[in-house]
Amino acid sequence: MSTSTRNLSLTILDQEKSEQIHEASLYLMENVGMKIEGTRAFKLLHDNGAVTTNEGFTLIPRELVERALKSVPKELVLYKRDGEPSIKINNVNAVYFGTHADQLELVDPSSGRVRKFLRKDTAMMCKLADYLTNIHFILSVGMSADLRPEVQSQITFLETVKHFSKTINFSTNDIGALKDIIEIAAIVAGGLNNLQERPFIFYLCDPIPPLAHPKESTEKLYISAENRIPVVYMPYCMMGGTSPMSLAGTLAQCNADILTGLVITQLVSEGSPFIYGSMPSVFDMRSTIGSYGAPEFHLLVAASSDLAAYYGIPFFGTAGCTDAKVLDEQAVAETTMELFSTMLSKANIVHDVGVMDHCNSVSPELVVLADEIIEGLKHYTQGVQVNAEELALDVIKEVGPGGDYLTNLHTLLNIKKVWYPSLFSRDMQNINESQIKEKVKEKISNIMESHQVPQLNKSILMELEKWSAKLE
Repeated sequence: MSTSTRNLSLTILDQEKSEQIHEASLYLMENVGMKIEGTRAFKLLHDNGAVTTNEGFTLIPRELVERALKSVPKELVLYKRDGEPSIKINNVNAVYFGTHADQLELVDPSSGRVRKFLRKDTAMMCKLADYLTNIHFILSVGMSADLRPEVQSQITFLETVKHFSKTINFSTNDIGALKDIIEIAAIVAGGLNNLQERPFIFYLCDPIPPLAHPKESTEKLYISAENRIPVVYMPYCMMGGTSPMSLAGTLAQCNADILTGLVITQLVSEGSPFIYGSMPSVFDMRSTIGSYGAPEFHLLVAASSDLAAYYGIPFFGTAGCTDAKVLDEQAVAETTMELFSTMLSKANIVHDVGVMDHCNSVSPELVVLADEIIEGLKHYTQGVQVNAEELALDVIKEVGPGGDYLTNLHTLLNIKKVWYPSLFSRDMQNINESQIKEKVKEKISNIMESHQVPQLNKSILMELEKWSAKLE
C-alpha cells in the first residue's frame, strides 16, 4: 500500500494563533456553554464539575479539557481486516485517503449519468478502493436507496466488510446500528478484545452546530469510548448559517464542539482513542448549500489540522471532492486544489475522495482520477533533500561540460524517482481530443474484471450471513 510522508508543510495557524483559538474555545465552553442531551453524558459531565444554567446550557470547566488532552492517545494505529497494520498516525506526518462505500447517488461510470445508489454498488466501490494504492480506507455510511432506513447502516457495513480488505470508517443512522456494527466487527476480528487491540474500524459521528450535542451524538461517543473503538467527532459548520461569518470565529466554535466530544470520551474511558475532525465550510447565500469546493472550506480544514497538531491529536480531514454534478473542469479543478492543500497541511486521515454535488453523490471515475493526482502530488510534497548523494557532484564531474546524462549509469539507477503518470498524457505528439475519460473507464473495467478482494474465512462468512438474514 502506498503512503505519503510529507517533507513540506503549510502552516495556517502558528503557535500564537493556535493558542488564541484554544483560549476562545475554552471561553465558549466555560461561559456560553453547550446544549448537552443524553442522560449518561449529562450526568458524567456534572459528576466531574460541569454545571447547567437556567437556560439549559452546560458550562464545561477548562480543567476537564486539560485532563482530557493529557489522557487522549497521541499515536493511533488502524489495521486492515486481517489484522495487519495499515494506518499509523504519529509524528512522522503521513497522510492517508479514503472514499465512500455508498452514498445517496452514484455517478454511474458506464453511463455517466447520476442515479440512486443501490446495495449492489457497494461491492463495486469496495473492489475499486481495495485495488487503488492511494485509497487506504472506505467510509460505510448507510444510504442505499433499496434498503430499509432502519437497517441501511448495518447491511451496508456487512456488504463493505465482505468486499473490502482495508480499514473501514463507518457512521450509523441511529444508536442501535452502532451497537450492531461493533458486534459484527468483533465477529470478523475474532472477538471484542481483538477488535480493541487491532481495530480495523473507526467511527464517525458529529454534533449539531452551533454548540449542540444531541442524545444521538453523546450516546454514540459514549458507546465508542466504552468499547474503545476509535471515534471521529466532526462538526460541519457553515459560515453565516451554523457558525459566524468569520474564519477565526468559526474555528473557535468548531474547536469548542470537538473539545466537548473529547472530554466526554475521556470521562467515559480514559485513554480511549479519539480523532479530531472538523468541516468548517461556507453557507452559499446564492444557492443555500454547504459548499464542498469552497476555498474557505479547505483553508479552514488546513487550519483545523494545525489545531489538532497543536494538541497532538490525529486529524480527520476532507479533500478530493467537488460541488460539480458530473466529472468536468470544475470537478477536476476543485479536487486538485483540495488535495494539494491537504497534502501540504497536517491532516492525517482524509475522507470524501470522489464525492460530488456537495456530498449528494460519489463518482468512481473521480476516485480513480484522484488516485492519480495524489500519486503525482506525493512527488511534490517529498520536497528536496540536500546531501552528498543527492547533489551527485561526482556524476556531474564524470559527464562534464557539454556531455549528456542519458546513457550514464546514475540515470538508470535513479530513473524511477521521477513520476510517470498512467492516465495523463506526455506524448510527443498529442491527439486533438482528451483520452483521459476513456482511460479512466478502461481502468475501472479492468479492476472489476481482474482484482480479487481476499475472502473472509468461511466460518466468519456464515456468521455474517446470519446477521444479514436477521436484518432482512
